[in-house]
Parts: sequence; C-alpha cells; structure tokens
Amino acid sequence: MTDTRTTVVVITHNRRSELLRTLDRLAELPERPPVIVTDNASTDGTASAVARHHPEVKLLRPGRNLGAVGRNLAVRQVRTPYVAFCDDDSWWAPGSLSGAADLLDRYPAVGTVTARILVEPDGTEDPIVKELRDSAVPRPDWLPGPALGSFLAAATVLRADAFRAAGGFHPRLWLGGEEELLAADLAAAGWWLTYADDLTIHHHPSVVRDPTLRRAHGIRNTLWFTWLRRPAGPALRRTLHLARTVPRDTASLRAFAEAAAALPWVLRERRVLPPEVEARLRSLEPAQRDSKARSYTG
Repeated sequence: MTDTRTTVVVITHNRRSELLRTLDRLAELPERPPVIVTDNASTDGTASAVARHHPEVKLLRPGRNLGAVGRNLAVRQVRTPYVAFCDDDSWWAPGSLSGAADLLDRYPAVGTVTARILVEPDGTEDPIVKELRDSAVPRPDWLPGPALGSFLAAATVLRADAFRAAGGFHPRLWLGGEEELLAADLAAAGWWLTYADDLTIHHHPSVVRDPTLRRAHGIRNTLWFTWLRRPAGPALRRTLHLARTVPRDTASLRAFAEAAAALPWVLRERRVLPPEVEARLRSLEPAQRDSKARSYTG
C-alpha cells in the first residue's frame, strides 16, 4: 500500500522518547511515507537517537529553536504534492494519509484536510473534535466535509505548494495558535479547509511541556492575528472579549504586553481579509465565545 503522495513533517524539542515512539508508529504505516524531522535545538540526545534508530528519516538541525518555523524549513525539502504535519507526541492512523491524499486529489479547491483526534492512552476523542465536526462555517455543497476557519497543525494534511505560496508559519508567532494566521491567508488565496471524520490521528500528550507559556503565546498570537487580518470592528470586539475572559494572571499580562509592544510591525504588515473570508470567521464567533476545548482559561 505504499503511497508516494504525502511526506510527514515533525518538529521536536527535547522529547526524545516521545519522538522515537512517534517515528516507530509512522514507520509501521502501510503508506510508508517519507518523514522529515526538524530538531529544534534539542539537548537530550534527540538527533543522535533519531540517526541511530531511524536512519531512513531526513533529520534537519537548524541549531536553534525555530518553533513552528521548523515546519517551514522541512517543507522546503518536501518533494511530494502533500505534506502531513504531526507533533512528536502524535501519529497518523494506518490509511489516514492515503485517505487525505484521495480527498485532495478529488477536490482541487481543498487546501487542507484535518483529521479526528483520539487522545491516548484511552482513545477518547479530543474535545476539539466536536467543534470541528459541528463547524458553523458556511460550506459549498461540493465540499466533502465541514468547512473550517482554521486547522490544527498536529492533525492536518496540506497541499505543499499552497503552504509555500502562503508563506508558511509566520516567524514571529513561534508556537501557540500559530495556525490561525496561515489558515486565513490560505482561505484568502481561495483554498477551502475541511474536516474529515473518517481520518484519524492519535495524540498521547507529552508531560514535557510548559502549559503556562503556551497559553501566553496563544493569547498573544490570537491578538496578533486579530490585529493583522480582521477589520476594525471585529478586531476590537475580539480584543475586548479576550481582555474580559482570560485569567488575571502574569501569563495573560505578559501576553497582552508582548502583543501591544509589537504594534509597529503589526500595523506595517496589516492586511484585512477579503469580505467572504471575514464572513466565515464571523460565523465562528459564537462558538469561539463558548469554546471549552480552546479556552485560554486553563
């Protein structure tokens, strides 16, 4: 069942054991996809362990922690039409990469396909899955699944050329909600984003993480995206909503301070989305207000 249409890209930083487990699972896939790993300056022996246990994997070592931009670096090396992202603590289920490639082959206006996420070790659905499945974004009749306003990098297959043309992940966002800006730019370029319930990725959350820092980056990046792409009214509403709902703690204060300090470059790069794309994002606002899966309060 070897499938030459999709390359898997993984970024990692100091999660050697989790990464090796993921690479073991990817090596077992019937599709036998090529795999590229960007090691974001790990100091735990990750690079040597990958070279020893998975010599077939292309290993990139930029020498510093690039965050999500490590994916950009890897996509430059991709020679297949499609690229599948997963994290070092997640892996694709057998047949799902081929299923996503089939959808992208069949629907040339679809730019991204996001899979159902099962949380291990119990195999329960991630809470975000219900939001993806019940997305309020208006969809054309031909779209094979729900239309999305954004995607989850750890569970999505994309057209490599569309990713490159959109510029990949913005270098200033690093990690934490970095997908939202790229997703909007893909939509502005005419691509549709969809969810496919019959595709699966497994996520076994790593214990090696800093949830407070990730939350701060998520708030900051949401503000930056809002100011970079949304019209003045919606941008103000979303900013005020975040200010009212995030915890009154150091992480939130840091996020707002970092976001505000960046206003000079944000205003220089500001480019409001086309009305049809903005309308899709407005349709998601009620769900975003009520979201538990993507809340910044935890």
